[in-house]
Amino acid sequence: MSSSPRLPDCMRLLPEETMGVMRRLEWLARRRMQGTLTGKHTSPDKGVSVEFAEHRPYAPGDDPRTLDWRVIARSDRHVVRQYIEETNLRATLAVDVSGSMAYTGNEAANLNGTPLSKLAYAKHLAAALAYLYIKQGDAAGLVTFDKKPLEFVRAASRPSQVRRILEVLDAAKSGADTDAAAVLHDVAERIPKRGVVFLISDLFDDPDKVVEALHHFDFRQHELVVFHVMAEEELGFPFSGYQQFRDLEKIVPTLRIDPQAVRAAYLERVSRFVRGIEAACGNLRADYVPVNTKTPLRQTLLRYLGRRMHAKRAR
Repeated sequence: MSSSPRLPDCMRLLPEETMGVMRRLEWLARRRMQGTLTGKHTSPDKGVSVEFAEHRPYAPGDDPRTLDWRVIARSDRHVVRQYIEETNLRATLAVDVSGSMAYTGNEAANLNGTPLSKLAYAKHLAAALAYLYIKQGDAAGLVTFDKKPLEFVRAASRPSQVRRILEVLDAAKSGADTDAAAVLHDVAERIPKRGVVFLISDLFDDPDKVVEALHHFDFRQHELVVFHVMAEEELGFPFSGYQQFRDLEKIVPTLRIDPQAVRAAYLERVSRFVRGIEAACGNLRADYVPVNTKTPLRQTLLRYLGRRMHAKRAR
C-alpha cells in the first residue's frame, strides 16, 4: 500500500483550524452571492488583464517581444518590460519579522500544541489572508521586514502564488531590530498599483514616525489594515518580584528591575502607544485590528473576516 504524499513543510501555516474558518466564510459568502473580502466576483477571469510594472535588464532566454525598443533607442540599454496581472483587487501583506516579534510569553494561544510567538501568529494570519484572496480570484503579494525589506513577492493571482508566499513565510526568522517607519515608506512606494495593504506588526518603533509612514499609504491611495500584534504580557505587565528582561532586538543589554516599581508608568506608556496608533488609523479611515496573542487564531480570523464581509455587504 502506497503512503500519502508528504505535504511541504510550508503548508503547516494553513492548518485544519484555519482551513475550517476559510470553508465557513466561503459558504457564507456563497449564500450572500458575494466575495468574502471584495464583493461579488461574477467571474474569476472577468476584467483580468496585464499592467506594466517595471523594467529590468535583458537576460539570455528572455522573450525578445518583451524588449522595450523605445528605451533601447534612447539609452542603448537592453531592458525588458515586466507586467503584473490586473485583477479585481491586489493585496500586499507586510509582515514584521524583527527581533521583538519572537516573543511568546506564558499566555500565548496554542496551535497544534505549540504556543504561538507574535511572529508565528503573524505568519498564520498572513498565510490565511493570502490563501483567501487568491482563492477568490484576486492577487496577493508579500513583504517581510525588520530594519529593512527582506523578501518581496510581487502580487499575483495564479494558484501557485499561495505556495510561494507560504514558502517565504515559513523560512522567515526573527532577526534584527526594527525600523518599521522607514520600511513602510519603502513598501508604500514599491506597490505599483493601489490596493489593500495588510500590515502585521507589533509596531515597536518611534510612534510618531510610524504614524507618518501610515499616512504614506493614504497618500498612495492604498487601503490599509493594521493588525497590531502584541502579547498579553506586553499589554498587562503581570510580572512580580525582581525580573531580568532581555531585549530581543539586542539594542540594550538585559535589565534587572522590580516590575512593581515601573508597572504604572509602563502601562500608561503602552496605553498611550496603542491609543495613538488606533487614533491614527481612524484618521486615515484604516482598519485597526488589535491582536492579543492569547486569543485563539481561529477567533481572530473569524472576527475580522466576518466583520469585513458584513461591512462590504452593507455598502
